[in-house]
Amino acid sequence: MQRKPPLGQYGTQLNSTIPGVISHLPGGRKNMLIHVKLGVPRLLSPSAGLVEKEELRHVDVWEVAKVFPYGKLLPIEMEVGGLAFPTGRVVEELGDDDDVGICVAACVTLGYVDDSTGANEKAQHTTFNTKDGY
Repeated sequence: MQRKPPLGQYGTQLNSTIPGVISHLPGGRKNMLIHVKLGVPRLLSPSAGLVEKEELRHVDVWEVAKVFPYGKLLPIEMEVGGLAFPTGRVVEELGDDDDVGICVAACVTLGYVDDSTGANEKAQHTTFNTKDGY
């Protein structure tokens, strides 16, 4: 069993940056959409760090969701990514049973509900070019 990462400290950093963006979203918090994509390492075998399975390491998406206290959180996506590495230390008092350190890459994208598309139309992603003043 791996110890629980200190997600709270990273959540605090995310929450301190989101308020600066809210004023730029039409409708503010009410219409804010949050998309999270995580790059998560695969499970490793205990010996030699070889890939054991095609499955990703477990991520508690409910803990990730707690980082975002407002807005509509879209389904969290996960794919192979991040980093798993030997730390050379096992701290049994913290729940470690191996010396594997884990880094997960997170991409957080904010958007908003565009009421101009109408209730029956499917929302479309729009890409803007900074050369056009966006």
